Amino acid sequence: MADNNSLVGGEVSRHQFTYQVIIVQILVMIFLCINFLLIVTFFQKECFYTTARYILFAVTLLSDSLILFMSDVLLLLTYFQFTMELWLCIIIIVGILVYFMVTPVTLTAMTLERYVAICMPLRHSELCSTHSTMHCILIIHGLSSVPYIVVLSTFFVSASFSLYKQYKICSVEIFILYKWQAHIRSAISQFYFLIMCIIIAFSYVKIMHAAKAASGENKKSSRKGLRTVILHAFQLLLCLIQLWCPFIEAEILQINLILFINVRYFHYIAFILAPRCLSPLIYGLRDEIFFQALKNYAFFGMYKRNI
Repeated sequence: MADNNSLVGGEVSRHQFTYQVIIVQILVMIFLCINFLLIVTFFQKECFYTTARYILFAVTLLSDSLILFMSDVLLLLTYFQFTMELWLCIIIIVGILVYFMVTPVTLTAMTLERYVAICMPLRHSELCSTHSTMHCILIIHGLSSVPYIVVLSTFFVSASFSLYKQYKICSVEIFILYKWQAHIRSAISQFYFLIMCIIIAFSYVKIMHAAKAASGENKKSSRKGLRTVILHAFQLLLCLIQLWCPFIEAEILQINLILFINVRYFHYIAFILAPRCLSPLIYGLRDEIFFQALKNYAFFGMYKRNI
């Protein structure tokens, strides 16, 4: 009887997992289509790819789209129990982890750009030129790589050579051989998020002071910049929650496997998939120039307005 119950429970959980995977595929397709529309809109106007804030916005779009695609590929590989050699898994996971960090670091750079535009308007064209923005993107990727260079270094030191030839289902967890490695990864990530939170809080306070002191059009621009910084802070909070999710999941795994699967599925939808599309979409719709270009492109040029 016990064996029959476990078999039925196993079948139910398998069917549930299948439905969850199907729902994820639908959501990923919708989110990727929206992001693709935003990316194509970005390349429609010269003012977008020659302006710092739009270039950084495009970086977050490309980063988020890559995360959507690669995390979905990993989900499908896990569902079909596909195994690969560890060295190949390392390449895939490194790309995903780096771009997980690229988005919050870019959001911080976008906040600083708003700070310069509102609080240092005379130096904005110099500090936020296209050339400087390209350098900024390189710095963003360099900073985003540092935490995972450290994590991989601890893995390479701890792993035996034979481990690289083993076939395993690819996931981030296989790189955590000891608890202290997870602690190092968590400590570095939380340090990064602390620095980013300080930068965003600093920018918010400065822009708020500028908004109070400004008048007329400047006041309106400052208040809009303030709302943009709040949006970036909210996006950063979602990224921070992603960092805490593995610790919550690890504790739940000790209690119940089915509950663990359901919680991880909720975390994946709410804090990984949805923010990778909805946050950029909200940001794009809030910008009047980008919104008009998006509307024109979405309606195949039938909506005409000077931009």
